[in-house]
Amino acid sequence: MTVTQETTTQKTTKLSIPHTHAQGCAIAGILEQVAPEQPTQGRRIALILHGAMGHKDYLFQKRLAVKLPLDSFRFDFRGNHETPGTWHFGRFQDDVLDLEVVIDYLTKEYGYVIDMLVGHSRGSVVAVLWMCKHRDGLAKNVRRYVNVAGRYRMEKVYDDLEQNQMQLKSQGYVLRKAVVARKPFETKIYREDYDQFASVDTSIVWDQFPAHIDVLTLHGLKDAVVPPYDAFIYARIYGARSPGTHTLRYVEEADHNFTGMPEEVVEPILEWLSQQERGELKTGVWHTGVKDIYRGTKAQGRGQTSML
Repeated sequence: MTVTQETTTQKTTKLSIPHTHAQGCAIAGILEQVAPEQPTQGRRIALILHGAMGHKDYLFQKRLAVKLPLDSFRFDFRGNHETPGTWHFGRFQDDVLDLEVVIDYLTKEYGYVIDMLVGHSRGSVVAVLWMCKHRDGLAKNVRRYVNVAGRYRMEKVYDDLEQNQMQLKSQGYVLRKAVVARKPFETKIYREDYDQFASVDTSIVWDQFPAHIDVLTLHGLKDAVVPPYDAFIYARIYGARSPGTHTLRYVEEADHNFTGMPEEVVEPILEWLSQQERGELKTGVWHTGVKDIYRGTKAQGRGQTSML
């Protein structure tokens, strides 16, 4: 099923992608096309992946999608918002499979070439797992990856378990509640879910992440979900590759979701893309050597201070 909206310069199409591995679990997503009159065969596309208990239009995702200079597709992982099915806290393999279904559909039905992945939090880990798994296949075409608040030390999830020990002991699970697309959402997280989560091996990026992909890491220094130090670890890993580059950007006042400041994600991504197209990317910290980028006063009246 497709639902299409068009403007003079852009076309937005809502897709329902049949899941080839989970019956009755059609993946809901939105395709943004910057030049809808042109054929999609061989055209490059960006994929935007949301985090845990999120959806395709929350935080910065929609704003980024409509501003990107290339086509993009954002979707709900199974059990999230408009995609049916059951979401499991620890089963990252389900998310990777969902991503594989989406990519298979876009490449075969439209002829798209996967050019870029943007992942927030859990979605960032899923993107990494897919690129490492398919490094000798479709990931060869990927030129860029944006890691927004991605976790490296998966075992740190036990910190959350420790904080909820009383609840786990009394009822056998931790009840997690959220509001997703203005609707209440809750899920039960059991001890085995924490163990599955912690067992995800992100260390594969040292040896299996494609060496040619340019990476941008964005992380808030007030992130209370994923420690900002994880971004530093990723910088050490991705910065050791060649010819791919890595750029690290911390944002001083940003939390895990960059709440109230989506422009601190969107605008740097757009600038980074322009730098890549001009061949100007170098591994290091964002705006290295640019003297006036740090603003010691409140940033543009928004109450945040941008850093690095």
